[in-house]
Amino acid sequence: MADSPITRHERHLLWLLAAVQFTHLVDFMILMPLGPELLQQFGLSAAGFGAMVSAYTLASAAMGLLGVLWLDRWDRKHAFLLLYAGFVAATVSCGFAASPTWLLLSRIMAGACAGLMSAVVMAILADRVPAERRGRAIGTVMSAYGISAVVGVPLGVSIASRWGFRAPFWVIGALAFVLWLLAWRMLPAVDHHLARAREEGPNPPAPALWAPGHLLGWGLTFSVVFAGFLLIPYLSTFMVGNLGLRLSDLSWVYLCGGAATLFSARWIGHLSDRHGPPRVLGSLLVAALGPYLLFTHISASPKAVVAACFVLFMTLNSGRAIPTIALITARVPPALRGRYLSVNMAASDGASGLAAWTSGHFITTTPDGALIGFGRMGFLAASISLLAVCILWVLGRNVVPQRAAHT
Repeated sequence: MADSPITRHERHLLWLLAAVQFTHLVDFMILMPLGPELLQQFGLSAAGFGAMVSAYTLASAAMGLLGVLWLDRWDRKHAFLLLYAGFVAATVSCGFAASPTWLLLSRIMAGACAGLMSAVVMAILADRVPAERRGRAIGTVMSAYGISAVVGVPLGVSIASRWGFRAPFWVIGALAFVLWLLAWRMLPAVDHHLARAREEGPNPPAPALWAPGHLLGWGLTFSVVFAGFLLIPYLSTFMVGNLGLRLSDLSWVYLCGGAATLFSARWIGHLSDRHGPPRVLGSLLVAALGPYLLFTHISASPKAVVAACFVLFMTLNSGRAIPTIALITARVPPALRGRYLSVNMAASDGASGLAAWTSGHFITTTPDGALIGFGRMGFLAASISLLAVCILWVLGRNVVPQRAAHT
């Protein structure tokens, strides 16, 4: 597959969308390191704080399902600006929260807007960037994950330690408002899907969205995310309780992991364009079996060894999202793309929550903080990855929807 350079206009669009995703990701992740202060400030229980964290993803999943009713009936720019404005308002509201209920409702609104907004971001990317450059484009936008881990969260924690837990939300809200203004000025109308719908008649009927090939795409996303999140929520506890790391070592280890995902995202996107998303995704799914089984079965090791295993885990696990999104956006016609991606986002959020819940029922903690049963979750994660390979193979045997592959 021949390389095709990303144009200057596309590059500006991609960095704008990456910055938008950065604000959403930092807003989501910043709550977890603020836990001790929130527990003290509002007198929350551990279960109450867990509800604060899960409310974001659950609201995102619910809105993803609701988005199927309307998302492709609007200009994507207008839909994006509306959802991002809601996200800005909810994030600022988190900073003003005077009670746990206020904060919980603000987190629900932020998650509801952010999840659907991410689906619109990917739909804009797919509509504005041709398929032959889409992998690199997705890799550029997905680099926001690494930047948020390396820069965003540490900076947010530093701001909170100096000015209190409210300050990071105000800073994120201010940055998001600036990006909203830039998007309002810079982002062109993204209504090609509406023009095609007008030419062909009404929007495709709902059953077209539930075609077998489309269902397989959601199943692929669900299995890819589910496999990773069987382990991700418990990695820090496992590294401290089982592998002998100190709590102070975790920031360094996560910094290495975030940096690795930052630099690998665009490279994986380039490979997707060059060799095709199915081949790259299949390779990553098989390669991920190694760190899944290795990381969950090693014993106490030097910090450098643990960090190397963690970097390998994060690189392969996060990198799989790039060819997955490139693959499913190429298979879905533009008139269905927004709604399809909104349900895909719901599948991703639902998989992450269900996987964490599943692991919690099989893992126990010893009095000294070690995890028992984490190795079994490694085998289960590897099995789910192999299931994803099977879904990918079946998906490849389906006929690509008409005109989806080259739009």
